[in-house]
Amino acid sequence: MSDLQSFAIENHLSFVQQGDLTLAVLHADVGHVRVALQGAQVLDWTPTNEATSVIWVSDAAVYQTGKGVRGGVPVCWPWFGAGDAGKPAHGFVRTKLWSVEASGVSDAGVWLRLTTSDDEASRALWHHAFKLSLTLTLGASLAIELTTENTGNADFTIAEALHTYFAIGDVDAVKVTGLDGVSYLDKVLDMTQHVQAGDVAIVGEVDRVYVNTTSETAIVDASLGRDIVISKANSSATVVWNPGSEKEKGFADMNTGDYRKMLCVESGTAGGDVITVAAGTSHTLSVDYAVRRG
Repeated sequence: MSDLQSFAIENHLSFVQQGDLTLAVLHADVGHVRVALQGAQVLDWTPTNEATSVIWVSDAAVYQTGKGVRGGVPVCWPWFGAGDAGKPAHGFVRTKLWSVEASGVSDAGVWLRLTTSDDEASRALWHHAFKLSLTLTLGASLAIELTTENTGNADFTIAEALHTYFAIGDVDAVKVTGLDGVSYLDKVLDMTQHVQAGDVAIVGEVDRVYVNTTSETAIVDASLGRDIVISKANSSATVVWNPGSEKEKGFADMNTGDYRKMLCVESGTAGGDVITVAAGTSHTLSVDYAVRRG
């Protein structure tokens, strides 16, 4: 913890412990953000005018070394979904300890950059040289940039996503806008392809990969009287996921009924799409989250 103090900024950035995990806490007049150094996983974003966090984390979540926290913004990289035999789902950086590279205050807000790179453990799963950076900026909105640098001599391909869990009032009273007319792969229906008609309503288990879409989306939440607006760049897929009441029972780190209070709208590449990062180059996935009321 002592080494981290060189990055602390009075009234703007501090470091705390929660369970086994070290968290960075960003503070500003517009709100605060908490992010775990393990996995570079955002766990809380509470704008000043919101009573509770816009990001959902289960009350049954565990804060243990080597285990992901149920909720927040897990980083899925360098693959999305199930890995090959013996490889973790959604890649290996979600439970990896990241380093603080830089922090500061700019016109855009308070910012923090976390990084991780290849090591013996990562190369056993994915034999490529890389540097991965996640930059958070807390301003009028929450901006996240995930940058992949290919530090090796050969091109590689990645799939990636920010698997964001949003806090909602009630799953029956939300809809997702911005995906009308977009094709999607329905994981609940054996990855069959469909076309979205109108807004997305959440009925039962929903697990859909909307493909070839760069559009802005919004979670329109009638119960809480707010919209969560999700803008993105360098992302060709939007994933909408809610486990529903039955699948929820299979998660030890979710309480009964948690599915009613959360909805994942994920930005990235998925559904068979990949990004090629040439040797010596980089690729950045960017998202911006904003709350709109009235």
